[in-house]
Amino acid sequence: MARVSKIEDNRQRLLDEGVSMLTTQGYHGTGLKELLGNVSIPKGSFYNYFDSKESFCAEAIAHYLKPFIVQVEACLAVPSTDGLTAIQNYFNILINELEEQSFSGGCLLGNLLGEMGDTSDPCLKELSHSVHLYRDKLKEGFERAQAEGIARGDISAETMADLMVNNWQGALLRMKVEKSTRPLKECCDHLLAGYFKA
Repeated sequence: MARVSKIEDNRQRLLDEGVSMLTTQGYHGTGLKELLGNVSIPKGSFYNYFDSKESFCAEAIAHYLKPFIVQVEACLAVPSTDGLTAIQNYFNILINELEEQSFSGGCLLGNLLGEMGDTSDPCLKELSHSVHLYRDKLKEGFERAQAEGIARGDISAETMADLMVNNWQGALLRMKVEKSTRPLKECCDHLLAGYFKA
């Protein structure tokens, strides 16, 4: 039992460090030797935990997304908060975190989509799955806002969620170039406080 726990603990440490390295250095800039060294796991033991670098990256993508899904759910669960406000509150949390990080990193999903394109089937499959999972969680908020009568009803909640994700990813790229969260705030203002409102 302790052996299994040790293996799982090492896997989690590799995934945590991998998310950090992949976000800042990209897929091609993330070396397995450096990854293992950063978490003090013996060199050459990577394949005890993952089948390949591609499968590791795919798992890191899913690992990266989990806390964002939890955060969206937490914002949606706040009592007496309408759907649009809940989504705005969620993105405000992200904006504050990015300001604290001095605008570094951005979004692992967007970074990898830009870097890898269609060069890795396992990673592309997980990226597509993660983007849709994230979109669908935001869609829940837009569906609620429509039911509350505060979000427009002439476009679907899914379309609004897609527009939010797509515009947010573009705003993240502008943020990194401009070293400012202004593009992120404008994205939220124009969509959540403007275009999406009933």
